[in-house]
Amino acid sequence: MQNSYDVEISNINLMKPSHVSIFLVLCAWIICAMLSSVHAQDKKDYPDKPIKMVVPYVAGGAADITARLLAQSLSQSFNQTVIVDNKPGANGNIGAEFVAKSAPDGYTLLLTASGPLVVNPVLYKRAPFDSVKDFSPISLVISYQYAVVVPTLSPIKNLAELIAEAKRSPKAISYGSTGIGGGGHLAGELLALLAKVDMTHIPYKGAAPALADLLGGQLSFTFEPLVTATPLIKAGKLRAFAVSSSKRSKALPNLPALAELGFDGYDISQFQGLLAPGGTDSAIIHKLYLEVLKALKMPNVIKRLVEDGGNEIVGSSPQEFTHQIQADLKLYGKLISDAKIQSD
Repeated sequence: MQNSYDVEISNINLMKPSHVSIFLVLCAWIICAMLSSVHAQDKKDYPDKPIKMVVPYVAGGAADITARLLAQSLSQSFNQTVIVDNKPGANGNIGAEFVAKSAPDGYTLLLTASGPLVVNPVLYKRAPFDSVKDFSPISLVISYQYAVVVPTLSPIKNLAELIAEAKRSPKAISYGSTGIGGGGHLAGELLALLAKVDMTHIPYKGAAPALADLLGGQLSFTFEPLVTATPLIKAGKLRAFAVSSSKRSKALPNLPALAELGFDGYDISQFQGLLAPGGTDSAIIHKLYLEVLKALKMPNVIKRLVEDGGNEIVGSSPQEFTHQIQADLKLYGKLISDAKIQSD
C-alpha cells in the first residue's frame, strides 16, 4: 500500500521531459514579469531617498551657486533632500570621475562646467573617464561668455590697440587665467592664433588671484567671465572691449562680439550642465530633465543666474546636451592641438 508521499513522488517521476521544460519556462516567465513590475515601480517612485549632486569645484564658485539653486528646487519638487557635495581637484576630474564610477541609479548626479567634459579629455593624455560613454546627460543648464577686459587705468583703450601692442612687443602683453586649459586660457590662445600675435599666458590657482593682479596692473588683460566682469565694468573698475562669442551677450548688449571685430569664427563660450552616470535609466533621466526645466523658470533662479550672473539659460534636452559635448570635444581638441597646449 502506497502512502500519499509515495504517490506524489511517483507522479513527479512520471512527468515527461517536455512537461518539465514547459513548467520551467512558465516559472521563469513569471519571475521575470514580477521583477519587471518591481523595476517599473522603482522608476515610478523615483526618488525615494536623498540625491547627491556632486560639484567638482570648491564651494562658492559659479557652478556651486547653480547647483544649490537646482538642489533647492529639486528638493521641493521631489520631497526628498538633494545634497550638494563639493569634490574639487585636478581641474574638476576628481569629482567627475567619482560620478562616472557611481551606480547608475539616479541618486548621484554631476553639476559641472565645460572643462571636465570637453577640455580635460583632450588636454590630459590619460583621462580617468570617457565624457560620452561614462555619463548620461540630463540638461545643459546655462551658457556664459567671457569679456576681454583691462583695468581702467590701462593706457590701452580698445582691442585694436591691444593687438597692435602685442605685435609691436611680442610677449610683452600678458593675460591671466584660472589655469592651463581653463576657459580664459583657451579664449586667449584662440585670440592669439587668429590675430597672429605672441602673448604671455600666466596661469593662476583660481579666479580671485588672477582678478586681483589684473586690477593691480600686473596683467595686461584677461578674459573674465561675465558673472564677475559685469559688476566691475558697471562700477568703472574694468574697461571691456568685447565678448568671447559669435554674438553679443544679453547681459552687456552694447559690447561687440569678437566675431564682429574681424575675428571670424571666434566663439568661446562655456556651459554648466547636469549629468548622471552612464547607463542611468532613460525614464529617470527624463524625470530629472523635466524638473530642471521647471527650476529654470523660477523667478529666484532667473534673477540669480541671469540678472545677477550674466548667464543665459539654456535647458537643453538630454539629446541636445549630448550633441553639444561631442561638438565641443572636437572644437577644443583642434584648438589645443593648434595652440600646442600641454598640461602640467
